[in-house]
Amino acid sequence: MLHPSYSDLIEVVNSGGMPGEEPVVQSRYSIVMATAKRARQLIATKMLLYKKPLSIAIDDLYKQRVKIVAEGDIEKSEDSADDKNIADEGQ
Repeated sequence: MLHPSYSDLIEVVNSGGMPGEEPVVQSRYSIVMATAKRARQLIATKMLLYKKPLSIAIDDLYKQRVKIVAEGDIEKSEDSADDKNIADEGQ
């Protein structure tokens, strides 16, 4: 069993949005694509990882160390250089 569950992870990722906004992640497919993209980013760093990249990516999303942004919002989010962003390519 996956911990956290898909529904828990989607709920946490969508909790950062403003009330009335469309949720960033609307399906399991979107959350899987976002975690896979984050795992590829971790692999590309060529750093020594203490866990498997996918496990780290799930933890990063669940603990809100990174945030998923829509492709159109990337330009807006680049203004805040402290945040790590994952562009959500498909919903």
